[in-house]
Amino acid sequence: MTGGTAGDPPDRELRSASRRLATQFAVIILGLVVALGVVVYVVVAAGQAEAAQRVLADASMVDSPHDAPRNLLVTVVTPDGVQSSPGLPDGLPDRQAIEQVMEHGGTRSSTVEAGGERYLTETDVRHGRVVQISYGLGEQEEELERLLVALVASGVIATVAAAGIGLLLARRAIRPLADALALQRRFVADAGHELRTPLTLLSTRAQLLRRHVAGSDTAGGDEEVRSGLDEIVDDSRALTEIVQDLLTVADPRQTAEVEGVDLAALAQAVARSAAGKAEERGLRIQIDGAREAVVTGAPVSLRRMIVALVDNALDHAATDIALRLSEERDEVVLSVTDDGPGFSPGVEATAFERFASVRDPQQADGRARHYGLGLALVAEVVARHQGTVSAANAEPGGAVVTVRLPRRR
Repeated sequence: MTGGTAGDPPDRELRSASRRLATQFAVIILGLVVALGVVVYVVVAAGQAEAAQRVLADASMVDSPHDAPRNLLVTVVTPDGVQSSPGLPDGLPDRQAIEQVMEHGGTRSSTVEAGGERYLTETDVRHGRVVQISYGLGEQEEELERLLVALVASGVIATVAAAGIGLLLARRAIRPLADALALQRRFVADAGHELRTPLTLLSTRAQLLRRHVAGSDTAGGDEEVRSGLDEIVDDSRALTEIVQDLLTVADPRQTAEVEGVDLAALAQAVARSAAGKAEERGLRIQIDGAREAVVTGAPVSLRRMIVALVDNALDHAATDIALRLSEERDEVVLSVTDDGPGFSPGVEATAFERFASVRDPQQADGRARHYGLGLALVAEVVARHQGTVSAANAEPGGAVVTVRLPRRR
């Protein structure tokens, strides 16, 4: 089975990822419901306020408590006294508004708290008398409260339903990914086991053969044989480290150990390893710049990065390859330059994409087709080390790839 048991890490990760997705979905739905509820509440409240104003406007001809509709309370101030609608609550009429209108004239609108209820009042002068009309807002406020309760209940129901549905859909959507991830991890583990064993045997046999040759009277003095055996031992060790680094990158649960790495020493080691290949092609590899440039990272990954840069330069150089190291503020800068045909116009931006062609397909030489898997590897390693990489054409000709990595403090 690909899913594992209930307690297996893939299932735990599946549940955790499903819960995160369901929570995010529920939060989004809650946000939408809240936004919709606010809009509805504001629109309804504005409509009620407008309706109350219309009621008072429609009552503009009322100037007697006996002519007032049942939903309005009227107070009329005449020289003979004050007449009010029956059952006027404590707090009405608004005497301050009446006094202001009597003194200054005009119209006064206000909201008054009376008898535990809010009233919208309008006071003006009609036919020589001061008339104050009050409209109770209790029913409107009760409607708004019921609307608010309904919106909150709807939001809670929608959020819970969204979380449940989101959890169900997330599990269904993530299950194939979880199965694929579990399959990948098993493949990584199996590949690691199967590759480490023969590589370890290869390295051990190469070391034994080197010791045997070194102790042999006939071949002990053959410097070329001993040098070749040393290179085989070094290459087998490097191959083992590369396999381990690849397995670490393939499994996101693993992290490579980081340490201080002298990029200059690493570049010199790579240049020495590539010297034979460069000599066969009639190329020279030069290293200059800082003798010590220490960064923090995984030595194997950084070595793979430099190897990929040098291999790319070897593929396209005409005569010379230059590795230059420098320190700029808090960065270590490594540039690898070749005197080949350079990058085609506009290709520098896509040179680090996997399988992106970085040479002009119309070139007549044997390097007409070239795909940037090596440069894509460089970009991945640089990104893992929080650095940057760029490609450009060099002056007066050729190509230069520049890597910037944070300097170890």
